[in-house]
Amino acid sequence: MSLTSQIKEYALNIGYSKIGIIPAENFPEYIDDLTKRNEMYDFYVKSPYRPLAIADLKSLMPNAKSIITTVYDYAQKSFPKELTNKIGRVYQARSYDPPPEYINGARPELMRTFLRKLSCEVGEKIALPERVVAAKAGVTNYGRNGFAYAEGIGSFIYLKSFIVDRELEYDNPTRKEVCPVGCTACMKACPTKAIYEPHKINPLRCIAFHTFLTQEGMAGSYIQPEIREKMGTKIQGCDICQDVCPLNQERLKSILPEDEYLVKVAQDFSLSQVLNMTDEFYDTRVRPLLFNYIKERKYFQRNAAIALGNLRDPAFVPDLAFAMDDPEELVRGNAAWALGKIGVRSAKQVLEDKLGKETSEAVKEEIRQALSTG
Repeated sequence: MSLTSQIKEYALNIGYSKIGIIPAENFPEYIDDLTKRNEMYDFYVKSPYRPLAIADLKSLMPNAKSIITTVYDYAQKSFPKELTNKIGRVYQARSYDPPPEYINGARPELMRTFLRKLSCEVGEKIALPERVVAAKAGVTNYGRNGFAYAEGIGSFIYLKSFIVDRELEYDNPTRKEVCPVGCTACMKACPTKAIYEPHKINPLRCIAFHTFLTQEGMAGSYIQPEIREKMGTKIQGCDICQDVCPLNQERLKSILPEDEYLVKVAQDFSLSQVLNMTDEFYDTRVRPLLFNYIKERKYFQRNAAIALGNLRDPAFVPDLAFAMDDPEELVRGNAAWALGKIGVRSAKQVLEDKLGKETSEAVKEEIRQALSTG
C-alpha cells in the first residue's frame, strides 16, 4: 500500500469523513483577498495567527511538500433546541479546536502521531486557509454564505490540515459553487446583512464574530447597540445562514441519535445562569462547550446580558439587577442596556438606583442611554 493510501485510510479509520491532499504551495488569491478587504479583516491580519505569513509557505516550513486536509462531520447526532438557539452547533459538538483531552482534540493528535510514525515531519502552528485548502483538494465546495460544503454532509463540517515534508499523490480541485441557481436564502436571512454579496462576508457585522472576537486585544469589547439588537439569544456562534440553506435541509430534518451529554447539559443551562455564573457552572457547563475563543467569563456574561435584553422578558429583571453589581464594568454596562430593552417600571427603577452609585463613566452612559430609550 502506498504512503498516500496509508494516510488516507488511517484518517477515515479514526473518524474523518473525507481526506484530500495538495502540494504545499502558496495561496496568492487568498492573500490578495485579505489585502483588498483589509478594513474588514485588519483584526485578523494583525492577530497572532499571522495569516499573511503564508504568502511564502516555504519560509514557515522550508521542507514542506504536501498539505493533507481532513473533513470532520460534527452533526452526526442531534442538538437540543434549548442549546441551539444560544450556541452554534460546531461548539456544542466540541469540535472547534478542542484541547487534546477531548475526543475531537485527540483525533488530530492521533493523525500527527501516525504521520510521524511514517517518518513524516509535520508542520506546527501554521495557520492555513482551511476552506481554500479543502476546495483545492477536492473534498469540499463553496456556498454563497462563505461556508465549505462536503458532498453528502452539507456545511456542518470542521476542517483540519496537516503540512508534511513528503511528496504524496495529489487530488484534483473542486472550487465550484454548489448553491441552487439564484438562491439567496442566506443573504436574506442574515439579520445584520453580513453577507453583502455571494461569497463575501463582512465579519465586523457577523453575529458569530461579535459573540467571541469582540475582546480586548482583538476587536475591542464594545458591541454597537445596532448589532446587539440583532444578536437574539446567541452567546457563541450563529448558524442562521446554515439553517436556511437548502443544501443543509436533509441533514437538519433527519432523525439523528441524541447526544446524551448535550441532553444533560441542556437540562440546567440557562442565560440567567451564564449572566451570573458560579465557579461550578463555569467549570461544568461553560468551559466544556465553549473552550476555544473566549478565555474570560466576562464576555460570556456580556453576551448573556444582551440575549436577556433581546428577550424583553420582565422575569429577568432580578437577574440583570444582580448583574449590575458585577465587578466587571463590561457586564454592568450590558446589563444596563438589557434592562433598558425590557423597559418595565421595575427595570427603570434598577437603572435609576444604580446611576448614582456607579463609578464607571462608560457604565453611567449605558445607564443614561437605557433610561432614555427604555
